[in-house]
Amino acid sequence: MKVLEYDKVGDWMRLISTSSLTTDDYLAKAIYNDRGRILVQAGTPLTKRMIARLSELNVTYVYIEDEHTSDIEVTSSISDERRQEAMNQIETTFQMMKESPDYIKSFITNRTAESMGSTVRSIIEDIQKHNEVVTLLSDVFSYDNYIFSHSVNVTVYSLALGMEMGLNRNQLEQIGFGAMLHDVGKMFTPKEILFKPSRLTDEEYGIIKQHTTTGFNMLRKAPNIPLVSAHCAYQHHERLNGTGYPRGIEADDIHLYAKIIGIADVFDAVTSNRVYRRAMLPHEGMEVLYAGADTLFDYEMIQHFRRSIALYPNGLTVHLSDGKSGVVFQQNNQVSDRPIVRVLEHHQQRLRQPYLFDLSKHLNVIVKECETTLVQQTS
Repeated sequence: MKVLEYDKVGDWMRLISTSSLTTDDYLAKAIYNDRGRILVQAGTPLTKRMIARLSELNVTYVYIEDEHTSDIEVTSSISDERRQEAMNQIETTFQMMKESPDYIKSFITNRTAESMGSTVRSIIEDIQKHNEVVTLLSDVFSYDNYIFSHSVNVTVYSLALGMEMGLNRNQLEQIGFGAMLHDVGKMFTPKEILFKPSRLTDEEYGIIKQHTTTGFNMLRKAPNIPLVSAHCAYQHHERLNGTGYPRGIEADDIHLYAKIIGIADVFDAVTSNRVYRRAMLPHEGMEVLYAGADTLFDYEMIQHFRRSIALYPNGLTVHLSDGKSGVVFQQNNQVSDRPIVRVLEHHQQRLRQPYLFDLSKHLNVIVKECETTLVQQTS
């Protein structure tokens, strides 16, 4: 296999836990705030103060530069610029729909609907051009305003799932539009409840659940926003067995788009940083979905979703069932649980000459566990 060469800072990296960072580490991917401003620049030597700040911001994992994996590339399915554009669009739309009087909402909706549609089409094109399984790990672990960041992530995951299911362009645009707006009702949820770091009371959870109905009532009255988008907001927490909310409808009564967005919504929720728990890695988030297969979520859709995302992102340290250990080097499309690994160790013994091991060609070997603590090796 040909190894590509790159000359940009931050292209070669390893994923590790923020808790295992040291002052010998250099950040390989910049950390942004919710305004798109860089908090810590790529290539920066980390100080104790910076490391403490990342922990304060609930950044669970970061990419660092690593000489042992200097040819591993980490790319996102959408560019940082596209992500920021989408976040700004979502924030602007949500704020205007919350704050503007009814008599000018139609004007705002006319103006913003066209802009939002353009953003959705651009994201679709980015994903199609990327031509690989979707990975948002480098974005998920940046510090962003959760509602807006979450809406972008859910849009990307929903579109990736829709593409894998073979939906047409018009359907994809409708799903993208609905996904971007699915949580607009949360703008009316009190922040002290929405971002509460401890367990919600039953009363508080009831208030949280109101965001689906609030969003539906707002969107269904808005000109130039498809009615199906309103139903995406209304139904994305409904579940196949009727245990969801707000209406407790079942199976075929749930709109196809809401089922898709519901899967993307849960996956991003558990793989994102929250004030009350650490972010899961993608393969852990997938297990959450499988635990609800055919009771909460459509099993076939989960299978499609599994094929469309990177379960073991590039740069992640993995330990294989046959005693090999290394770092994920490259993805295998359609078999996201069987990436190509740069093997660095055999049975905890460092190799003088690492090599590539393609798990899609060795079906008797599986990823046994993942590691996000970097163990310093001697040459």
